Amino acid sequence: MSARLVLLGPPGAGKGTQAARVSERLGVPAISTGDIFRANVAEQTELGQRAQRYMDAGEYVPDEVTNAMVRDRLGQPDAAQGFLLDGYPRTAEQVAELDDILAASGATLDVVVAIEADTDEVVDRLLKRAREQGRSDDTESVIRRRLEVYAEQTAPLAQTYDTRGLLVRVDGVGSPDEVTDRIMGALSRGDREQG
Repeated sequence: MSARLVLLGPPGAGKGTQAARVSERLGVPAISTGDIFRANVAEQTELGQRAQRYMDAGEYVPDEVTNAMVRDRLGQPDAAQGFLLDGYPRTAEQVAELDDILAASGATLDVVVAIEADTDEVVDRLLKRAREQGRSDDTESVIRRRLEVYAEQTAPLAQTYDTRGLLVRVDGVGSPDEVTDRIMGALSRGDREQG
């Protein structure tokens, strides 16, 4: 079965956890722009070095860098029958780029899942994670800035995909199992509506 999904949600909403769980259930690779960035940074590719400067400042990596990395990753054989994108697209320009990438292979998106969570709860989650993982750069002001950037640039994408009839909203508050069950339930209801 092919499945092409995008997972949207603010930092700290649990996208990474849910991406891994949902992709395993669907049998498609979870493709995280964060992982792609880290791999390019670790390998010190030209794109990775450019991305690092923005990541260090808590800003989004420019579209042309991100688009090039995603285009390359979606062209790999394991993504041919489907994928779950986590962290991409984040801007209207990236939505258009993803449309172009998929159109080139004759594919389309199946569904966009928006994981929603209260801002203060997300800040608390990220501060706790920062303490547990020793991430001294994840201060409350940096976290709140990341949430502001998300709200400015990415939240409007939900409206775009809603207009296309692709958006499914899921409550991201609760245990990982509860949230995964909500997502899978929403996907199966969506399948029934389309079929």
